[in-house]
Amino acid sequence: MSHVYCPECGFQNPEAANYCARCGSALLKPDEAEATMTFTPEASDVQAENALEEVGITGPALVVRSGGGRSGETFPIGGERTTIGRSPDCGIFLDDVTVSRKHAILGQRNGRYVIEDQGSLNGTFVNRKRVESAELEDGDELQIGKYRLSFLHRA
Repeated sequence: MSHVYCPECGFQNPEAANYCARCGSALLKPDEAEATMTFTPEASDVQAENALEEVGITGPALVVRSGGGRSGETFPIGGERTTIGRSPDCGIFLDDVTVSRKHAILGQRNGRYVIEDQGSLNGTFVNRKRVESAELEDGDELQIGKYRLSFLHRA
């Protein structure tokens, strides 16, 4: 079992501790040497636009950013209504228990795209805010269950 030593009093604490059991000071964790990559929105937008062009998709699309091992999978949006859910009958099938069978509907109103939650248990999020209904803009992030998707619509 590994230990973390308090920088204030030197007390030996268990590795999982965040604060010293003796003096209450915040414990410094050893650096795990993980690399973090950052992307600017401009770079991501260019990559996403190029990715859609490479697969021959024109018009609006949802691109899976993370979740379920499906990163990069792209769903073109066609018609006035596209259903999203765990049911195989849905236009966008996301097979995971965190997604309701009929989770949300992506529809078109007055030339704008709108996502509407269908009473799902885990909710529908747009740009990290839970919504019942929201208008989508190019580059918006959707979260449906454990899936994070980007809405792309090049005008």
